[in-house]
Amino acid sequence: MEIERIKSNDNEVAQLILKELDRQRNTIELIASENFTSLAVMATCGTVATNKYAEGKPGKRFYNGCEIIDEIETLAQERIKKLFGVEHANVQPHSGAQANMAVFLYALKPGDKILGMDLSNGGHLTHGSSANFSGMYFDVASYGVDDQGYIDYENVEKIALEHKSKLIICGASAYARTIDFKKFREIADKVGACVMADIAHIAGLVATGHHPSPVGYADFITTTTHKTLRGPRGGVIMCSQEHAAGIDKAVFPGIQGGPLEHIIAAKAVAFKEALEPEFKKYSENIVKNAKALAGTLVENGIDLVSGGTDNHLMIIDLRKFDKTGKDISNMLEKVNITANKNTVPNDPRSPFVTSGVRLGTPAVTTRGFREEDMKIVGEIIAEAIKNSENEQKLRELREKSLQLCGKYPLYPDIA
Repeated sequence: MEIERIKSNDNEVAQLILKELDRQRNTIELIASENFTSLAVMATCGTVATNKYAEGKPGKRFYNGCEIIDEIETLAQERIKKLFGVEHANVQPHSGAQANMAVFLYALKPGDKILGMDLSNGGHLTHGSSANFSGMYFDVASYGVDDQGYIDYENVEKIALEHKSKLIICGASAYARTIDFKKFREIADKVGACVMADIAHIAGLVATGHHPSPVGYADFITTTTHKTLRGPRGGVIMCSQEHAAGIDKAVFPGIQGGPLEHIIAAKAVAFKEALEPEFKKYSENIVKNAKALAGTLVENGIDLVSGGTDNHLMIIDLRKFDKTGKDISNMLEKVNITANKNTVPNDPRSPFVTSGVRLGTPAVTTRGFREEDMKIVGEIIAEAIKNSENEQKLRELREKSLQLCGKYPLYPDIA
């Protein structure tokens, strides 16, 4: 990060960036959808690739001078194809939401029937929420979780058959358990539907074998690159050669103009990192850390949706404390822990208030936290929830958080 160069040009922005760096360094980051990129990925985002317009795809651009850009984008494609074992990958989507939009544009017509996980049960806005394009332009049915917090596959099948869904979406933004992609394929085959697996949250775990893969079961696989994959902010669509041309056309000119080639270059760097043996160990530690955090919370009397986790995240259920996710997530900032409010299944409160808090371990694992550290984090969170109005106690807990942050310096090479 060339902060001195930024300072010389715009000190006001430079100082704000340094403040953000300080915030990240002194915060235990538990937002499940956030991570810390390597310095190499971060540096690649700020290269001359940002100067190039490259509408189209490698070898078929609408602008001249794309020969080197073609090599960069092709390299990113080949690396992620190898990482997941797929036939085709489009690395141009600016985000996971736009990756999903492109699949919808290719596979559906307005008014077609889709089946996705309900937002309040752990799904994503783009899986059929009425506030999103997916809910505005398609006939949506939704499935959720049972009383234990697990996906009820029998109910999914029942809804799919009654609804006659054309596209079934699996994957989630707040589901702590293993997703059975094979079962979704079987359900889709019974109703003649396609399957889209949105693995934005679990992509890094899938790539390293720490979560089952949707490859071979899903017609379309979408993901972000900035969560468990630890890359720059962006999206990807993967599919078989059968759908390749249609998906590429849906991305451009369907929903986007020029791709962000500096971000695509950074994606290529991140995919190379994810192919290294060290990344597999990193993914293993994400899961170990999540289990250690979840176990500690439960031991300290904190309820979790489904009682624990199989992956990188968990949802605290605050209903027995009669406290809101909004209040507790704000309170956790006082003890230098960042998380986000989240609905729980059958939440009596609105999505703007919620009865839950979502926690995740990708970022702290990148930083170096281990299981013994996560137990301390769990104790801090439990004590903070129980003493949320005790300012003296919160100050004591904040000091514990700062001690952990000091144990694992973030980006020490940046001044």
